[in-house]
Amino acid sequence: QVQLVESGGGLVHTGGSLRLSCAASGRTFSTYIMGWFRQAPGKEREIVAHISWSGSASYYADSVKGRFTISRDSAKNTVYLQMNSLKPEDTAVYYCNARSLINRTDYWGQGTQVTVSS
Repeated sequence: QVQLVESGGGLVHTGGSLRLSCAASGRTFSTYIMGWFRQAPGKEREIVAHISWSGSASYYADSVKGRFTISRDSAKNTVYLQMNSLKPEDTAVYYCNARSLINRTDYWGQGTQVTVSS
């Protein structure tokens, strides 16, 4: 059973930084794309960034390019999202996602709240 546990959310002021972590367990994740999504109140869940488990390929939403960095530590089975220059519009619940490249099954963490005050 895949388990994803997020941590690192919190309250910061505009321009501040946070680092989210996602500890993954239950599988060998070499055939998974790991990603971060977010959902703000009243809005649909949206992709923020994703990365191949090898780290060779990554994607960022336009709204976070240049400010956020996704990375992973294969030895620790952990994916990170470093968020810099945070803006109030980054306020949302952030979810870790693991998508199987074999059957497209999605697994989700429980989410962690990020609040950016103006």
